[in-house]
Parts: sequence; structure tokens; C-alpha cells
Amino acid sequence: MLSRPRRMRDSEKIRHLIHETHLELKQLIQPYFLTSSPQAREPITGFTGVSRWGIEALKKQIEKDLDRGLNAFLLFGSADMHEKNAEGSEAVNAKGLLPRSLSELRKTFGDNVLLFSDVCLCPYTDHGHCGWVKNGRVDNDSSLKVLAQMALTHAEAGVDFVAPSDMMDGRVLAIRQQLDESGFSHTGILSYTAKYASSYYGPFREALNSTPREFSEPRLKNRSTYQMDFRNSTEALRELEADVQEGADMVMVKPALAYLDIIAKIRAQSSVPVVAYSVSAEFEIVKSLVAKGMANEADMVLENLTAIKRAGAHSIVTYFATEIAEKGWLR
Repeated sequence: MLSRPRRMRDSEKIRHLIHETHLELKQLIQPYFLTSSPQAREPITGFTGVSRWGIEALKKQIEKDLDRGLNAFLLFGSADMHEKNAEGSEAVNAKGLLPRSLSELRKTFGDNVLLFSDVCLCPYTDHGHCGWVKNGRVDNDSSLKVLAQMALTHAEAGVDFVAPSDMMDGRVLAIRQQLDESGFSHTGILSYTAKYASSYYGPFREALNSTPREFSEPRLKNRSTYQMDFRNSTEALRELEADVQEGADMVMVKPALAYLDIIAKIRAQSSVPVVAYSVSAEFEIVKSLVAKGMANEADMVLENLTAIKRAGAHSIVTYFATEIAEKGWLR
């Protein structure tokens, strides 16, 4: 037998020497959910170990993250129930929760942190959709102006990259034009290019209280008229082409594990870096198996994230980033 591939797997030293996929802590982005009480850390029902953070508590946590080598963070704000309305007007409030938090983090940490901010209306609208609702539809074009204004508000607060997750057609161009015209050509756009209408978002929607309310109109029952159909893949390449042409600096695939083929296709076609979002249910699946004693947490987390990286992601949004940094799983 001349060919023996097992020779190259015979010891840990050999395996480390020749492994093809390199996962590093600085390729991970940690999402953080915000709450208005500055010192609070509020546990989220159904989202194991994940909390909403007040800005003072979050500053202490990010200081620890930085000491451990993690420096990229994606922030999610929301409106209290009494602040929500059909237009999601709190989303463009310069004194709102997310802009205030961005400004505080920038003032505290300067350029030591890389800040991303979610740009979407669903946590701010009383109907829970990602754009304005008109005549029984989520109206694409009327939603663009407020999304662009929201992005500008975050740029003014000091964010590095705005991350539009709404999936309205043309929103990357609207945001890019608004930022450039307002003197923020240096602010980047991480576009949720292929965001699928997925069953993997449950804990996330609990975190932001952003589940669409009950509608009798079929087009408003869920987000399937704007988020992508999980049966499609070539559609993602059309979205990629449009986003890059409109000025996206990075593109995202969400979710990640059930869409490794999409990550690979977009990586093969993209002229800009590719980000994958390992979503809340992917996180909870691991936590559930670990709680039952059926998996080693570090092994499963690193296997999942390496698979996402192997598929082609340059960087990964994951709720495990802080835990990986704290426990040294990538050392």
C-alpha cells in the first residue's frame, strides 16, 4: 500500500503542522444586546447565559474582552414598548440607546475596539417588521430613508461599520449615499447580503422583543417577503452583486451552519470580505447538548466555527466569542 493518508494524522504535532483552516480569536465578532439601565445585566429567557447589558456593565465586560484578545463587537439596540410606533422613529433618535452606547464605547476605548451596529427597524416598530408597513405590505422604498438616517445616526456616534440587516432592496446604496453626503465616507457597511427567513432566530427575537405581531394579511405573517427563501441559492449571488455594486465593504450570510454552501458560493464570487453569522439557535443547540452531557462544549464550538471558516468565511459573528476568549480555547 503506497498511499497511507493516516500517516499525516498520526500525532497531534503533525496535525497542527499541516492543518488547512486557521481559526483565530481576532476573526470573531461578539454580539451584545443593550438595555437602558446602565449597570444592568439582564438574563434573556431561552438564551443560555446571554444577557442584555447596560452601558456601564458592558464597558467592564469589553475591558475584559480586550485583555483577552477579543476586539470586535456587534451592538443591538431596541426601543421600550412605550417608545415603539409604526414608523420606528426611536431608531433615528441620536440620544437613543444604541447611539449613546456607541458614543460611550468610543470615548472609553478609542480605536482599541472595532464597533459594528445593527441597522434595522424591527426592534423599534410596534408591528415588528423591518420596514414601514403600507397597504398590507412591508414597503421597500419608503423604508430606505429612515434606514439611511439610522445609519447616519450611528456614524455620528462613532461606529466603524453599520450593518443593515433589514433586507430591503437598495438600502446599501441609500446608506452609502447618506453617509458620503454627510461626511462619513470613512464609515463602512457590513451588509446582511444573504439573510434567510430561518427558524434559527427564536432566542434572538426574544432578546430584542422583535417578533412580528399577528396579522391577518398573509404577506405580514412573517418576514418571508423580504428575507430569503431557504430553498434558493443562486438568489444569494444576485444579492451579492447588487450589494457590492451599491458600496458594501463586507457581506454577510445568516444563518451559518445550515448555509455553508451559501458561504462557499459567495466566497467564490465575492470581491469583498465575507462574514458569517452563527445565530442564536446554533448557539442554543450546543448549550442544550452540553447541558445533557452529550457533547464537550469547547470541541463542538470549535468544530462548528472551523466548519464555517472552512466554507469560506473571513470572520464570524458568534455568541461564543467571549467564552472562547475567557477560557482560552484558541490558544
